[in-house]
Amino acid sequence: MILLQANKLTKRFGGEDLFTNVNLSIPENGKVALVGRNGAGKSTLVKMIMGIDSIDEGNVTTKNGLTIGYLAQNTGLKSNRTIIEEMESVFKEIRELENKIHSYENKMASNEVINNPKKFQKISKIYDRLQSEFLSKNGFGYEAEIRSVLAGFGFKKDSYNHKINELSGGQQTQLAMAKLLLEKRDLLILDEPTNHIDVKTIAWLEDYIKGYPGALLIISHDRYFMDKIVDKVYDLNHGHLDEYNGDYSNFIEQKQANYQIQLKNFEKQQKEIHKMEDFVNKNIVRASTTKRAQARRKQLEKMDRIDSPEHDEKAAKFSFSPYKQSGNVVLKVSDLKIGYEHEILSSDINLDIKKHQAVALIGPNGVGKSTLLKTIIKKLPKIDGKVQLGTGVQIGYYDQHQDTLHRRKNVLDEIWDDYPTETEQHIRSILGSFLFSGNDVDKTVGNLSGGEKARLLLTKLSMNHDNFLILDEPTNHLDIDSREVLENALKIFDGTILFVSHDRYFINKIATSIVELSESGSNEYLGNYDYYVEKKEEQEAIKKKKEEQDEASSNDKKPKSDNQKQFIFNKSKQKEERKIKRSIEKLENELETLNKNKEKIEKTMVEPEVLQDIGKLQDLQNQLNSINKQIDSLEDEWTEYSLKLEE
Repeated sequence: MILLQANKLTKRFGGEDLFTNVNLSIPENGKVALVGRNGAGKSTLVKMIMGIDSIDEGNVTTKNGLTIGYLAQNTGLKSNRTIIEEMESVFKEIRELENKIHSYENKMASNEVINNPKKFQKISKIYDRLQSEFLSKNGFGYEAEIRSVLAGFGFKKDSYNHKINELSGGQQTQLAMAKLLLEKRDLLILDEPTNHIDVKTIAWLEDYIKGYPGALLIISHDRYFMDKIVDKVYDLNHGHLDEYNGDYSNFIEQKQANYQIQLKNFEKQQKEIHKMEDFVNKNIVRASTTKRAQARRKQLEKMDRIDSPEHDEKAAKFSFSPYKQSGNVVLKVSDLKIGYEHEILSSDINLDIKKHQAVALIGPNGVGKSTLLKTIIKKLPKIDGKVQLGTGVQIGYYDQHQDTLHRRKNVLDEIWDDYPTETEQHIRSILGSFLFSGNDVDKTVGNLSGGEKARLLLTKLSMNHDNFLILDEPTNHLDIDSREVLENALKIFDGTILFVSHDRYFINKIATSIVELSESGSNEYLGNYDYYVEKKEEQEAIKKKKEEQDEASSNDKKPKSDNQKQFIFNKSKQKEERKIKRSIEKLENELETLNKNKEKIEKTMVEPEVLQDIGKLQDLQNQLNSINKQIDSLEDEWTEYSLKLEE
């Protein structure tokens, strides 16, 4: 069933079309992503769907009684209530029902009712009906649900009585999302839901949304999040909307493949057109061939011409190149304690960063990640411990709050004032590579969007030619294309990087190691984000196993009843079942990847140019044979595990 349908929507600004004839549908339980460059009109489209912005053409239809929860970007919850009062207000009906049940319990316990069997029977009948209704509405579980969602967003029980209006903007945004999740609307529309929340919270949100009973429409630049969540992607580009089934990675593959097909068809037709036009031009005046030339001309006039496929708009092009190399030891941090005069955020921090490493710093919000970076660059004093920079280290710092920019300057002067000996032509050329061209350089910094300010900061950073980049949330405000450009620039950077980010896709691409920061110190994991997750799960499994062994050891000393023995047996069986299911899931993912690769190779093998190249054809056949062997082996494993699961 379709919950919401947008039909041929058009939006104009100043007489120009932002987008035209846009069609979008959201099915029941569908998880849909809306992507596109900054300025493409994603938020505008959502506001039109919500009835906030006017529709110039087209219409939006919804299922009868559809309930929608909408969270605009960086929108916080405004309330004079405490956290717990606001969350409990979602369950007002259940709480009123609960109070009613208690009042009937008191009536049933009164002497007047106890001594009157008819009255008692009548009241107990109402009481039973209320209890049944209470149970059906999860009356016994709503408080646990509130605690679970608040814990997911990092709110502990001791914070429940804090007034919401006294909290930070980030916390208010998280509470707005928490309330929406508890309300369980039929459709959730979330604009950049992962902005400004830490990695752990994003991972929790992913798991929660996977099990969410309603549908979801999200605007997001978080590629890792979309890969985990969505089953359909709408791409808003060049004023129209394209639909792709599958997750984000699948969308990228399909989009590129579609572009190549469209380009091939366009080039083929253009070749045919040029050939026909050439024939017409050469033969139209010759008596013997003029009829054929006229026929060709008519063919050309009637031809349904293919438009040149639109590729992505111009992308930023930049790089980071140090003027000189540092020594092998770049940064040594020993037993560092960070924080402020009356508040210690983290202690016992130890870092040993060598040349050419890319270290990602992760941890919960409020633990001091940005504070640590500012302590290293001496913007904040350390409380205790040592911070030592290596020989020849030159630091380039990216501030997520963009405080180093001058609001009243224009874009050109923001750069030129730092490099007065450079020519205006050279400054304009560099700004152009960061997508500031023409009149863009005359814009006042204070009037720039978050994404434009981010690109301006990256411009300054690239011109400094430092060998140690310290970056605080560099992907904030950047669209996906700009993030990919930044990733590529950092991957080939011939220096050292220490960065804070909650973009797990970005961390995976850049990091050579992960440092997890907590109140009690730092732990290093050599590898990217996926490796870190794997090691954390492994550590958690080891910890759980030890706890189970300790519990079993303790229980072994006590005589067990039949019920206890049965419980232990069932627990062991469930554990083994979970292990088999995980193995099956892993095998299915591997098989899916291999089958996609197989399909790609088979398509390549039937291409005309490949069929004529015996050597290339043989290489592809060898790859195909290898993949088929792997598929056979994995399918055998899958069958073995499936039989075990059935047993």
